[in-house]
Amino acid sequence: MEHATAQGISQSDLIDPARAQAFLSALGRDATVSPGDPLPPFFHQLYFWTAQPPEKLGRDGHLKVGGLIPDLGLPRRMWGGGRLHFIAPLRAGIVAERRSHCESSRTTQGRTGPLGFVTLRHEIRQEGQLCLTEWQDLIYRQDPDPKAPTPAPSMAAVDEQERIEARFSSILLFRYSALTFNGHRIHYDLDYARDVEGYSGLVVHGPLLAQNLMLMAEAALGPLSQFDFRATSPLMHWEGATFCRKGNTLWVRAPDGRQCMQAVATPA
Repeated sequence: MEHATAQGISQSDLIDPARAQAFLSALGRDATVSPGDPLPPFFHQLYFWTAQPPEKLGRDGHLKVGGLIPDLGLPRRMWGGGRLHFIAPLRAGIVAERRSHCESSRTTQGRTGPLGFVTLRHEIRQEGQLCLTEWQDLIYRQDPDPKAPTPAPSMAAVDEQERIEARFSSILLFRYSALTFNGHRIHYDLDYARDVEGYSGLVVHGPLLAQNLMLMAEAALGPLSQFDFRATSPLMHWEGATFCRKGNTLWVRAPDGRQCMQAVATPA
């Protein structure tokens, strides 16, 4: 359920154990989720769907801008990164409330044309207690110019103390899109991703990469109090990924050595 107020948008949702269980299964993790169990970090992405009829969607499958997110006149949307402060774990089987605000928006001139930056702030509570605050950084760009040179990507470090190899099939991307109610066509519509937005394949969700890094960090460092991440290069569904950790610094390395995401985890 969603309500718009002068302070932003407020949504409530039951933290359904079945949805968290389905996501664990999609990730290949053998675990069960029962009412009252604490959820892993970042699993709130599975909840607080905003379901709207087709006429309220943009060409990319996302909600049309102009509400919580201002219209900056730029058609391509990307998740640039985020910051999370964890205070208490969300628990399955209990209703939670999320209050969302547009904290800032601006446009600037980048190397390849105009860029728009929007930061959303989400506060999630259960039974009156603030459980986490999330800052979500979105980037908006123009359609790609086929004649424009491709900027050289940043190369990832190779001095990790821990690594996990992973692949992201189109089936996993579809299931994650479904579980998060994310209609962005770059994750499941290959023709759109290639012909309209200029990618060489389906794009692996930035939050899905961040999710894997958070689970890696939690396994090594214990419960987290904060997690900061930034996407630096898109990963395609036909590419493998290496999730890397050195201390509390984490990153994603593509097969060609480029860095796709970098992050810093702070233990509780």
